[in-house]
Amino acid sequence: MRYVDEYRAPEQVLQLIDRLKTRASLLDYTKEKPLRIMEVCGGHTHAIFKFGLDQLLPENIEFIHGPGCPVCVLPMGRIDSCIDIASRPGVIFCTFGDAMRVPGKNGSLLQAKARGADVRIVYSPMDALTLAMANPERKVVFFGLGFETTMPATAITLQQAKARNVTNSYFFCQHIALIPTLRSLLEAPDNGIDAFLAPGHVSMVIGTEAYGFIAEQYNRPLVVAGFEPLDLLQGVTMLVEQKIAALSAVENQYRRVVPDAGNRRAQQAIADVFSVEGDSEWRGRGLIAESGVHLTPAYRAFDAEAHFRPQPQQVCDDPRARCGDVLTGKCKPHHCPLFGTACIPQTAFGALMVSSEGACAAWYHYRNQECEA
Repeated sequence: MRYVDEYRAPEQVLQLIDRLKTRASLLDYTKEKPLRIMEVCGGHTHAIFKFGLDQLLPENIEFIHGPGCPVCVLPMGRIDSCIDIASRPGVIFCTFGDAMRVPGKNGSLLQAKARGADVRIVYSPMDALTLAMANPERKVVFFGLGFETTMPATAITLQQAKARNVTNSYFFCQHIALIPTLRSLLEAPDNGIDAFLAPGHVSMVIGTEAYGFIAEQYNRPLVVAGFEPLDLLQGVTMLVEQKIAALSAVENQYRRVVPDAGNRRAQQAIADVFSVEGDSEWRGRGLIAESGVHLTPAYRAFDAEAHFRPQPQQVCDDPRARCGDVLTGKCKPHHCPLFGTACIPQTAFGALMVSSEGACAAWYHYRNQECEA
């Protein structure tokens, strides 16, 4: 555990907090108008709350939560399409555990399983391919979702399915691209974002160079950071130093994992299997241009959407839920009127309360008593 514990050492955390407070005192930001740092990734959000880092920050620095939880942005209509496919005779529908309880208009995949659909939790797309090879008389569908972090695994599995000529394996893809997502946030005139903490795992695939436009075109500093307390605090300190120097640059705190060019082999697998084209619908956000991916022609035979042709579902979110505002940093989870009452992990209205990376789930588990007080 040495390589984990050394990034959680309390004495080093306190030293870094003292330094951060000293440096933050030189900023032009105040308690009333703080430096607003968006942590893009849900993994960062949960680490921040788990270790109480937001409560250690200087009063003129504030974390705001971003849209980097792929399960959280699943539109209700896509869940209904999943249920449609999963409920058909002869289908084995596979997905990650996080997606099981995400609500659609017609319930969740977990409820579909209770009604008799053969829905199974898998830990990788390769598990679904193994199921397909073991059950040649069944149609096995893998629900692929996630940012570039999980795209390579889906892409490599598709390459294996094609190489092995597995004709009963299908992929229903809801993968989304991070860079168009960040651009859409910055294009919003009321975004209120002063700086970014970028996710380490996505950056491991796409590299740091992909973020250059954020500093160059939008004049926002960005630091790629890891997921331990010292990683996050070092990332915040690096952003503060940029602000003091009136700079906007892309920096890499997570160099032990993230190369500037990313993972070329993973990028090649993604480019072989997926094309980024067209708009993608996001829960609480609507359509985001060029954020969705589709299978390239060489892999269209594995496209579950083309094979099963589920009816497109246009479903509006509950107007009382503020999922979109939470995903864009415009409000905190406890500002939503449903938070902690109608919307709790057991009976969630939105995916942000369901997912292990959701901001609402983080608030509920780590801050709910404070909200009630």
